[in-house]
Amino acid sequence: MHDEIIAALKASGKPLTIEQLINSLEKGEDAKPAITELLNEHRILLTRKRRLALPEHLGLVFGRIQGHAAGFGFFLPKDGSRDAFVPVEAMHGAMHNDEVYVRYTAQLSRNGSPEACVMFIAKRALTRLVGTFEHDDSAGGYVVPDDARIPADMLIPRDKTKKAKAGDKVVAKIIDYPDGRRPMLGQVCEILGNKHTAGTDVLSIIRQYELPEAFSKAAQKGAKLTAQQVQNDERVTRENLLEKLVFTIDGPDAKDFDDALSLERLENGNLYLGVHIADVAHYVKEGGGLDKDALLRGTSVYLADRVIPMLPEELSNGICSLNPGEDRLALSCFMEIDSNARVLRHRLSETLICSKYRLVYGDVSALLAGDEAQRQKYADLVPVLSELEQLAAKLKERRHKRGSIDFDIAEADLELDETGRPTSLKRADRGVSESIIEECMLLANETVAEHMYDLKSPFLYRVHEQPESEKLLELNTFLQTLGYSIRNLKDVQPRNIQKVLYAAKDTKEENIINKVVLRAMQKARYSEKCLGHFGLAYTRYCHFTAPIRRYPDLFCHRIIKLMLHGGLNEKQTAKLNERLSAIAQSTSKSERTAMEAERAVEELKKCEYMKERIGESFAGIISGVVSFGFFAELDNTAEGLVRASTLDDDYYVHDEKNYRMVGRNSGKSYRLGDEVYVRVSAVDMVSHNIELELEDSGKPHKKGRG
Repeated sequence: MHDEIIAALKASGKPLTIEQLINSLEKGEDAKPAITELLNEHRILLTRKRRLALPEHLGLVFGRIQGHAAGFGFFLPKDGSRDAFVPVEAMHGAMHNDEVYVRYTAQLSRNGSPEACVMFIAKRALTRLVGTFEHDDSAGGYVVPDDARIPADMLIPRDKTKKAKAGDKVVAKIIDYPDGRRPMLGQVCEILGNKHTAGTDVLSIIRQYELPEAFSKAAQKGAKLTAQQVQNDERVTRENLLEKLVFTIDGPDAKDFDDALSLERLENGNLYLGVHIADVAHYVKEGGGLDKDALLRGTSVYLADRVIPMLPEELSNGICSLNPGEDRLALSCFMEIDSNARVLRHRLSETLICSKYRLVYGDVSALLAGDEAQRQKYADLVPVLSELEQLAAKLKERRHKRGSIDFDIAEADLELDETGRPTSLKRADRGVSESIIEECMLLANETVAEHMYDLKSPFLYRVHEQPESEKLLELNTFLQTLGYSIRNLKDVQPRNIQKVLYAAKDTKEENIINKVVLRAMQKARYSEKCLGHFGLAYTRYCHFTAPIRRYPDLFCHRIIKLMLHGGLNEKQTAKLNERLSAIAQSTSKSERTAMEAERAVEELKKCEYMKERIGESFAGIISGVVSFGFFAELDNTAEGLVRASTLDDDYYVHDEKNYRMVGRNSGKSYRLGDEVYVRVSAVDMVSHNIELELEDSGKPHKKGRG
């Protein structure tokens, strides 16, 4: 009915009264609830003359505001069309992430993009904010938001401070929103602690992103009632793999083990790979307290000093975790693989397993590199791990031949002490063992997606769509300044992107190119439609391998298990089709929120680490050029700003087209991808900004401790 109403309004070309609209519909008498829903969702509007209209009838465009610390914003249209600049005076009280209707103006911004004016705010994104409380003797106080994209402070009346002290981190509820003339008004509802107290910084980010820490009473009760050992009646219905050599490979700090492997050589010479995934769906029943909390969270969140799990510890670290030496229920994907790394046959099965070893990435990589101590320690695993190493290499080669894109972006390895203070920051090492797990999980995810697609079952897919043409053009312009180019922009294929990354391999600008190319890609998301995965060059792909920490995997397991037990009836199929779209949207949003929170905490800890290294020098690569200077990424992955005002040997201007700063008199330039030596001059823990200055000598006089 929704689509029919919108189609009728489009066909009219003008606003209609409610009666006119109802009369134009085939089943007009049933339309009133749908009209109300569309009005509530702001997909249609009610004019002053009480007529129903589409936004385009009124010259309006719907979308979201992306705020900026300077007070202006950017309008991101819902239909995916080009972003627009919104000047300060045209924000009209809109804040970061608010859903708004704008009208485009005749003005163009400095970079040629259109300008827009906020006409009205459809939905506020924030109901509260997190920030630092400061006293104001005359009025009570104010809160300085942690999120720089909210440029205005919140006023707190004297009777609504909750006795917060200056310097306290607080959560404040918004009472009155700013309207362009009056300020934001609020009240303190939670005091997190002094901003200098250990742990308050990360807790502030948790509150800012509204990450739920405590589980509901229903979820806690469900967790306590869950048996911590496999029951006898559960064993008899399972394929028994207790005698098989099954093992896990994870990081040294991992506590929740989703996946385990087994590998055998068949009589015909082919390999028989088993990817065994924790059968979380057996314990987390749809609609129960555990399930509701898991869906609300959507994913586990891995912060620098803590984990906010999707499931209570009794499940995530207990009965669902494939702990060594403990019998566990699993959902297994078995694949027969030939010498060319092709899957000839596969099957899915509910199994009973027992992990014989809990292996660590570093140990496995050392073993495969010839470390004698590790080879003796895991003597019975050496043949299997060697076979896995060769298989992973073939799988990767086969994937790359299809055009799969691997982004080789430096990741940070942060070490914290017991108080949460960072003691070490360096680039994370990635060995052959990580590649083994990655390739096996990718293969299982693809195989399961193919299996469910062929069954024509409702399913939740992991999709990654083709990059937008405008972003590709911008990317290609940037790449050409560094001597690279993407071919066939009109019908770009993954291999076209892949070739650029290959060409940049082991060059000084490799990491920068990987980052910029990644930013030009669309974001991967979940969908009930099988739209393929551009980055991996897969036509069908899903997430199957991490149900302890990702809700989509858990939901996919439920559908798979229904199919294994006789398939779906009409009622089940209809119910799934109703829910899939909402679950896809919800879990995609949860994933984005988790990634933003993880990134925010990582940047916070990097700043905290670098604050203790003010005056030290580091090597780096220019990672971004802006009108007021350039950013440099250091060897330890921290990134800071070199302001143009600190370049005192000349007056430098921004050459935007060529991504560089150029000296007006000397012609000396600093271009994206150039190597530089810099000194840490200041760190702002409020804005999480690191200030750098170029070394006069061009070389570090005191090497920074990475």
